Amino acid sequence: MSESTPASRFAIGAEQFELDGEPVRILSGALHYFRVHPDLWRDRIRKAREMGLNTIETYVAWNAHAPHEDEFDLSGGLDLGRFLDDVAAEGMHAIVRPGPYICAEWDNGGLPSWLFTSGTVGVRRDESQYLAAVQRYLEQLAPVLVPRQIDNGGPIILVQIENEYGAYGSDPVYLEKLVAMNRGIGLTVPFTTVDQPTDEMLANGSLPSLHKTGSFGSRSAERLATLREHQPTGPLMCSEFWDGWFDFWGAHHHTTSTAQSAADLDELLALGASVNIYMFHGGTNFGFTNGANDKGVYQPIVTSYDYDAPLDEAGFPTAKYWAFREVLAKYNAAIPDARPSVAPSAPAFRVPLTAALPLDAVTNLLGEWVASDALPTMDALGLFRGFALYRTEIDTTVSAASASASASAVPVPALPSVLELGEVRDRAIVRLNGVTLGVLARDHHDHRIALPAGARGTLDILVEDQGRVDYGPRIGEPKGLIGPACLNGEPLHRWTVLPLALDDLAAVADALAATTASVASPVAHALTGPLAGPAFGYATFDVDPGADLYLDTRDWGKGAVWVNGFNLGRYWSRGPQHTLIVPAPVLRPTGNTLVVLELHAAAPTATFVAAPDLGHTDF
Repeated sequence: MSESTPASRFAIGAEQFELDGEPVRILSGALHYFRVHPDLWRDRIRKAREMGLNTIETYVAWNAHAPHEDEFDLSGGLDLGRFLDDVAAEGMHAIVRPGPYICAEWDNGGLPSWLFTSGTVGVRRDESQYLAAVQRYLEQLAPVLVPRQIDNGGPIILVQIENEYGAYGSDPVYLEKLVAMNRGIGLTVPFTTVDQPTDEMLANGSLPSLHKTGSFGSRSAERLATLREHQPTGPLMCSEFWDGWFDFWGAHHHTTSTAQSAADLDELLALGASVNIYMFHGGTNFGFTNGANDKGVYQPIVTSYDYDAPLDEAGFPTAKYWAFREVLAKYNAAIPDARPSVAPSAPAFRVPLTAALPLDAVTNLLGEWVASDALPTMDALGLFRGFALYRTEIDTTVSAASASASASAVPVPALPSVLELGEVRDRAIVRLNGVTLGVLARDHHDHRIALPAGARGTLDILVEDQGRVDYGPRIGEPKGLIGPACLNGEPLHRWTVLPLALDDLAAVADALAATTASVASPVAHALTGPLAGPAFGYATFDVDPGADLYLDTRDWGKGAVWVNGFNLGRYWSRGPQHTLIVPAPVLRPTGNTLVVLELHAAAPTATFVAAPDLGHTDF
């Protein structure tokens, strides 16, 4: 952080925002540091300035910083201080939205899952356990945010309280306590709230002492008029101008009309309002960070958060970028002459998978088994993202033999058995003695599966948390298998569960590399057939540095991919997304390693293509 930047005063005036007493319009763009590789932050911020923006807005993802109650991580891609310093270095202001709830199509809406393990916490309301945790969270953020406020020479001009609270509840005491907590840690800049411009949401989601802003993406004049009724003085602002949308697995790729979005933005600015474009650059839900919707049907969000934004997932201008730049030039006399470059073609090539190991062969490298008589959730085991392997022993021949003995000497033929689970959250592969029997999925609403006649042996259930609900009343629900588990109506007990430790796959990668090195030929051989899951596959490759890659997953089934230990995220043949972006800073010139966890079956080749494929659009 620079020590030489002079302090300024940012205020909410009677009619406009004011910087050192002079009127100023906020022209902001949303850019989430936690969805972009940190070595690319500066590039994205600079391109926002070159489009004509003067401010960068970001949420703060509490659960990313605090994956467990006793942790708070501000390193690497979570170095919020570095991100804000990059904003300042580009001569831009910052708006920070620390929540504590953010939605953002992010896992659990940003709320840490450990908050809910007591079963007694009440989130997003005046509840003592929740507010105590929020207080600790804000105190941990204070050393980052407080010195970077504009009145301390930093870039932060506004801080938002909560997030679209009027769509969730109406608890003014809770909001008042949040305001007091934020002031208490030393935040002095103006505070705002945001809600969709309906009378109910605007009334419930704010306080008279907070400046209200709106969230919408069309009909600007109408929405601003509604906002003015609830915010009679001060500047009008759309602090989420939706210029695109997000995608679900199994649906189409959402886009919006460039011409219409530009026209709506022009109308908004012509009426004198300030704006935060959501998103300016969406980035990626790397790892297992995507959220999910559940409004009667569970819909997990895809890995890409491209959002049809002006800057695409790889950070290059789209047609929307240039259309927005033309609009912004009418309202920003200081727009730079510099114009960002267009996207170069990425290299296209293939590399063979040279090793594979079944999941069962490496469980000893993925954590410790936990014994439980009852069926535990993943949360109860301290696992809040990813996969868990549930295991028990069954023998359906015992009950059949008992029935035969009690009836007569006439043998009773073995009949198929039925395994039934209370609920699956969110997708489970059922195997008996290593043979896959089928899949139970949350969105199928049927948690029963038939087992073969006379089934006996080891019953495995590999469960995937596909993303926690980020909006509405189902926030915070536990993941994994929800009991009871019954076989032919009788409860199953004596489970052992392995929460898969997938944050660091170095040991698995080493085991795969050793398998590759053990082949007879000094040259690594490709697999002779498909990668049969659940299994890990492995490849190595060289690449010229400096460019992102696009990994084509169309010939793979479902799973996740790591390159040089960096989790690119989930893939699924269900679509719409069929490529995963590999950020250039993750790569090295030689000896790159690729590890894939395939759940079903995959072609024995890793294919890289020249352009992304996010699926068919709806426009």
